[in-house]
Amino acid sequence: MDRGKRVCSSNRIPPALGPYSQAVAYGDILFCSGIIPMNPETGQVISDGIEAQTHQVLTNLAALLEDAGTNLDSVLKTTVFLQNLEHFHAFNEVYGAYFPANPPARSTVQVARLPMDVLIEVEAIAALCDK
Repeated sequence: MDRGKRVCSSNRIPPALGPYSQAVAYGDILFCSGIIPMNPETGQVISDGIEAQTHQVLTNLAALLEDAGTNLDSVLKTTVFLQNLEHFHAFNEVYGAYFPANPPARSTVQVARLPMDVLIEVEAIAALCDK
């Protein structure tokens, strides 16, 4: 199997908002672009607060990973962008449910603004599972 650069995508999550790929695999590693809390059925941002937005982002991430041939257990590193670090505790409560054991390495930063004025964006790096 050729393990060079491959673009990966999922039709179960909203499409990229610009000229970038949802994910790119290289070798046995998958690099996922930042995911924001958009409902894949409506294409609209979930606006019910940090907990709901975090659930939507991680649900979308899980779908992308699955369609690329891996899963949340294979995530090695996430980078989390929060609009407000005062949401850190509430975010962690939801995030911990998606990564209950052996969570990935993570960086979390507060940013001035995110696309579509969302409260959170998450990008991830994952190992690809053998098929």
